[in-house]
Amino acid sequence: SKSARNAFIAPWLRGASALLHAGRFDPAERLDLIAREGVDVLCMAPTEYRAIAKRVDLRELPSVRHAVAAGEPTGPEMVEQWREQAGIEIHDGYGQTETGHLCGAPIGEPLRPGSMGRPLPGFKLWVDDGELCLDPSTVPTFFLDGPAGTWRTGDRVSEDEDGYLWFEGRTDDVILSAGYRIGPFEVESALGSHPAVLEAAAVAAPDEVRGEVVRAVVVLREGHVPGAELAAELQEHAKRETAPYKYPRIVEFANELPKTPSGKIKRAALRDTPGRAAG
Repeated sequence: SKSARNAFIAPWLRGASALLHAGRFDPAERLDLIAREGVDVLCMAPTEYRAIAKRVDLRELPSVRHAVAAGEPTGPEMVEQWREQAGIEIHDGYGQTETGHLCGAPIGEPLRPGSMGRPLPGFKLWVDDGELCLDPSTVPTFFLDGPAGTWRTGDRVSEDEDGYLWFEGRTDDVILSAGYRIGPFEVESALGSHPAVLEAAAVAAPDEVRGEVVRAVVVLREGHVPGAELAAELQEHAKRETAPYKYPRIVEFANELPKTPSGKIKRAALRDTPGRAAG
């Protein structure tokens, strides 16, 4: 339903035409397609934005007026790279299949790279014990005869002093290590800022002492060789970018990450595959 809303319903509501690319995703081909067809509003998954930024040389796309990311969180490094190299501001947002679009960074408001924005007008959202909640009576697309009260999204977020929301992960994706709650996205974003990393996923791995530890599965960029030395370097990099207790104690390398058709990482599939410590 999200794909139908983004690809068909939203353009129709604006009286706009939609260009759908059904072919196999290729970063260079996607850039050429955007330029050739004169796309002016671009909507892609963050995975696609990241792949383009890391696999090809970004260039200015004069026709693009606005860019939107949907489906998973963006990372501040990727947003800054598109801004600096292509002159394009990527606006992130958040919603669920049951609710539609709930928050975002509207055009004209200050953009905070990595944030999913603020609640959109008319929606009542709040954070309860780290989980994003909403009043279902403020959501026009909610279930007919649905339950009254609080709708718990199952997504863990933090909120800054200006009301901007920052995604940490699904409740069942959060890693509980030695009493700390560690959101996988923060670890993934830190690893993704390393020049050797194409993309990364962070999941929980059982540990007898800490209960759980962070396990990272990393896909490298071309020209980089996996090994214990690079794994240790990535661990130190994660410590510097986040906090010492958040670094991945297990680092593995893979050729690709399991993903859904929309580009989201299948963390459950990774959790079901046992990991081993690096080095």
